[in-house]
Amino acid sequence: MDLTKYPKRKYTLSETPIEKLENLTKVLGGPNIFMKRDDMLGLTAGGNKTRKLEFLAADALEQGADTLITCGGVQSNHCRLTLAAAVREGLKCQLVLEETDYSLYNPKASGNNLLYHLMGAEKIKVTTAGHDLAEDMQELNEELAREGRKGYMIPVGGSNETGTLGYIACAKEIIGQSGDMAITFDHIITPSGSGGTQAGLVAGFSGSDRGNHVIGINVSRNREEQEHLIRDLLERTFSFLRTDGITKEAIRCYGDYVGPGYAIPTPEMVEAVQLVARTEGILLDPVYTGKAMAGLIDLVRQGHFKRNENVLFIHTGGTPALYEYSSVMLSEEN
Repeated sequence: MDLTKYPKRKYTLSETPIEKLENLTKVLGGPNIFMKRDDMLGLTAGGNKTRKLEFLAADALEQGADTLITCGGVQSNHCRLTLAAAVREGLKCQLVLEETDYSLYNPKASGNNLLYHLMGAEKIKVTTAGHDLAEDMQELNEELAREGRKGYMIPVGGSNETGTLGYIACAKEIIGQSGDMAITFDHIITPSGSGGTQAGLVAGFSGSDRGNHVIGINVSRNREEQEHLIRDLLERTFSFLRTDGITKEAIRCYGDYVGPGYAIPTPEMVEAVQLVARTEGILLDPVYTGKAMAGLIDLVRQGHFKRNENVLFIHTGGTPALYEYSSVMLSEEN
């Protein structure tokens, strides 16, 4: 797929590294576990949304926007990085934050919330769980229009056809790196939430021998709902790219590790975050990578992978949210 015809900004100076997690591999008794360090991407504190925003911000600038509008949870990594992209481009940014029963908005909270204020979000609108976030963003957009300004709305997670291009590009990057390393990755594991990361990887690997090897570990939905979401986004993306689609078998989502719901901690997530911190000195986040790593660890313990296989875990970032979960992490210490 030729992505050069799509406008793109560059927020990361070089490829993110792929590291072998020697200690974690040893503790778990195989397979060989590697990590793609997308927590080291550019913009404030890094994370997978940076790749999506390279295309989304470029599109916004092409359209003459002066304000980025997006939405997410009260500790949204996507909102943090969208704001960072806006700052980098000299744009304003307005956020719609959704409360849940577990995560209420606290303007004095740490984590991503601290960074919203530090970087100077122009407006933060807080809404209750289940409210139509697209409708809230549209209201902000219409307010801007009445002021003679031009907004650019970005969906949850930056997961639309344009944002998904970021992880098509990432798949191509991984193919090149695996060639340089002379390693074939038998499985690619990624957190799967709004869908753009998993859909982009599946699309980017299509046509290669890795096309059916992407596994999404769900963070908010059951398997059927998430696979439907990924399939719909892929269909829209392939239509946008005007290229052939993929087979149903390429979409695999595991919904066993969500727990009570999105952003609600689980004991398995806490164990995974602690284990990776204490074996590799790498921080995971409690919402996405912590639950995805819990899934990977459980699959290893179940014997899902052969001992000599190579498994690549996509670290999608999100670590600023970890600091807002300190009481959960400390209460589970052993």
